[in-house]
Amino acid sequence: MAASGTPGTPRVLRAMNDRAALELLVAHGPLTRTRLGELTGLSKPTASQLLTRLEAAGLVRTTGNVTGRPGPNAQLYEINPAAAHVAALSVDQEGITAAVADITGRILGEHRVNADATAESVRNRTGELVAEAVDGALAAAGLGRGELRQTVIGTPGALDPRTGVLRYAPHLPGWQSRTMRDELAEVLGTPLVIENDVNLAAVAEQHHGTAQDFDDFALVWADEGVGAAIVLGGTLLRGATGGAGEIGYMPLPGAPLARGDDSAARPDAGGGFQKLVGSPAVVKLAREHGIEAPTAPEALATALRTPGAGDAVLTELARRLATGLASVVAVVDPELVVLSGQVAQAGGERLRELVEAEMTGLALPRPLLRISAIEGDPILIGALQTALADARHTVFDTA
Repeated sequence: MAASGTPGTPRVLRAMNDRAALELLVAHGPLTRTRLGELTGLSKPTASQLLTRLEAAGLVRTTGNVTGRPGPNAQLYEINPAAAHVAALSVDQEGITAAVADITGRILGEHRVNADATAESVRNRTGELVAEAVDGALAAAGLGRGELRQTVIGTPGALDPRTGVLRYAPHLPGWQSRTMRDELAEVLGTPLVIENDVNLAAVAEQHHGTAQDFDDFALVWADEGVGAAIVLGGTLLRGATGGAGEIGYMPLPGAPLARGDDSAARPDAGGGFQKLVGSPAVVKLAREHGIEAPTAPEALATALRTPGAGDAVLTELARRLATGLASVVAVVDPELVVLSGQVAQAGGERLRELVEAEMTGLALPRPLLRISAIEGDPILIGALQTALADARHTVFDTA
């Protein structure tokens, strides 16, 4: 007789059917028993037993009836939102934004915590700031820490899987400790993932944005910092040290060479590609053409409505972006490149067209080029998507 839990036994088959049904309810929303049976291929009695089992486990609940059809009204079933909750955080130089959502993905509460003014005080309070951000979001949601199942934090830089050290982000004091992940997990009381912010923007794009129908794409992020995320075969490419996509350090003609982590203590202090297309570089480029603005989005907004000088700014920025993109495309050959971040969003379709025109003459594969269509913070959305996937993997396992 096969041991309990062995593949092919009734217990495992039930668990597989349970997970399939739960994933369908996540994807489609409320379903009747009949429709769920059709989608899973289960008989009506088996589908009924499945739903009874999941309802008893607190994973599904009834939510009204289908009306307007011949015969008795069919009862609708949906995922129980209270089955689990997750937290997602987005970290930047100014502070931390946290969001708490239920297992269906509905955001219940958000909270923003600004960092202290001095690097030393931030370094000493990193754990407190993270806890404060999460607790604020939980309070807004009417929840406590004990109701969290998973937490995902998006930060600039990359967590080296071999050492646990956050690399490429010296401008985030307090985040370089080898034990930071374990310390934060202990503070929050949940499993914790720390992920590169641009990778999470790509996750958001993959599930909710322009890249939903693409297995091979690159997302290029142009903002205060510059980076890329590479998705091949539907899977994020992270690299041996977690640093795949750190194209801000990529040496290019016309940009000083980056000198490692210490040279990037400020977004405008690094070299390479970041020195050409990061937000500080855009402000400087606009100023050289007589356009004064305190931020890159404002500079580009002015450029878009200023013939002559504005055209020159946009054309030069497009040339710089195309030069960096050419290196990515030559190595990865993606089907799609998504431009994201404040610089890309502010330049919009006009900037995209200019970049595409610059790349047309290159002897390279020419992928589709699109501006991100994500509404809201793509890093927070990607962190939430990752946290939900991890939590559902655990919660939906009824074996």
